[in-house]
Amino acid sequence: MTGLKIFTIEPMGKPRMTRADSWKKRPCIQKYWDYKKQLNLQRNGFVMPESGYHVRFEIPMPSSWSKKKKAQMDGKPHQSTPDKDNLEKALLDALETNDAHIWDGRVTKLWGYEGKIVIRW
Repeated sequence: MTGLKIFTIEPMGKPRMTRADSWKKRPCIQKYWDYKKQLNLQRNGFVMPESGYHVRFEIPMPSSWSKKKKAQMDGKPHQSTPDKDNLEKALLDALETNDAHIWDGRVTKLWGYEGKIVIRW
């Protein structure tokens, strides 16, 4: 691994979309478009490698959790929704107009104090 890119944004999975979403403007779809826009603002020329990358999605812990529980869960596996494949799909769709050339990568999702996306290659 030789490179590192950190996006300071709360990860989100790609929502299920329909044709009507082009005019209906559902809140979840609008949030997704905003997410893509923020990723592109932070990319600063970054291009996703076609292989050998490791994406670590850090999902923020709920504010309702106690400090003790947050300390216990920091860096532990995140085993609820969103699914890791939906997180990766949203990331690749935001950073690449056509991601067909990307053929190998690893994805991990963990609990963290703040949401962020860390890419190593």
